Amino acid sequence: MSLIASVSMNAQEISKNALGLRLGDSGGFGTEITYQRALGNSTRLELDLGWRNRKDFNHNGYDDNAIKLAALYQWVMNIDAGFNWYVGVGGGLGTYGYDYNNDHYNDTFAFAAGDIGIEYNFDIPLLISLDFRPEFGGNGYYKNNYGSDIALSLRYQF
Repeated sequence: MSLIASVSMNAQEISKNALGLRLGDSGGFGTEITYQRALGNSTRLELDLGWRNRKDFNHNGYDDNAIKLAALYQWVMNIDAGFNWYVGVGGGLGTYGYDYNNDHYNDTFAFAAGDIGIEYNFDIPLLISLDFRPEFGGNGYYKNNYGSDIALSLRYQF
């Protein structure tokens, strides 16, 4: 009986749907429209569609813009009093264009991604989170096939 009570006390409620913005950094500035869909009591799918801009501040003539779609499967664990932490795995696709010494190039890329973060579920339908997302692959988009960002997200829950 105490095992059942322990499990029910540690269970958290994640919203069925959440929609908002994810503001982050990946060697520049980017904004993503983010959507989360609960798949169970402690799992969800996150979809992010966004734009990234990076500039080379070392004056090497490098500037790029990218559009990315990421999909992550996440496990959500309760900490206490509205706080949860989560980990996830997934991947995505993107396209980018860059200028180098007055020439313009375009390419597409695929990447694998991980995710770890913390979130707070307010009493109103607002969810705020901070996460770290490493990304691997990228077909030349990332230096040494690795990129990462830290982002702050604000989502409306429904």
